[in-house]
Amino acid sequence: MATIAVTGHVNLTGASVAPVEEALRALLARYPAGELTGMSCLAPGADTVFGNAVLALGGRLVAVLPSDDHRARMREGPDAVAFDRLLEAAVEVEVMPYRRAGTDAYAAANRLLLGRAELLVAVWDGGPGGRQGGTGHAVAAARARGLPVEVVWPAGAARPDPARPATRGKRRSRSPNRPDRQDTT
Repeated sequence: MATIAVTGHVNLTGASVAPVEEALRALLARYPAGELTGMSCLAPGADTVFGNAVLALGGRLVAVLPSDDHRARMREGPDAVAFDRLLEAAVEVEVMPYRRAGTDAYAAANRLLLGRAELLVAVWDGGPGGRQGGTGHAVAAARARGLPVEVVWPAGAARPDPARPATRGKRRSRSPNRPDRQDTT
């Protein structure tokens, strides 16, 4: 049985999903479906793409949830729908003993993933590790344990530019013709 865990960025651009999924499917296809177990926290982005690839190849999915409120913290929409679908398809669900998600909960989930996996797949741009429990931290912890790590970051993969944060809602500016009117841009 091949047990493969995933870590990766939650903020992949929309155009990144197809090349990342293709790269993950190619990597996971090395393992017979009956022997493939994928472990994921089912977070948006890399975890979801990985979970979809495991299931598409006929593998078993194990969900590792960092906290009791992991699902409740997601906004309703496509990410929540994908989470619910993957959770329903999981053959096993492990929930870390934390009521609320946070650094400790994510680090605990990573420890469980690394403790059970034979390989860590990192959908990662190679950037410096941030907080404990994040992608860079998980990769460093796996390497320190001697756990093999395969980094997946195909051509076309990207994250939103942090210098250009996404705006929520519409930006408004004053119309040059009517100073009392707000126009959307």
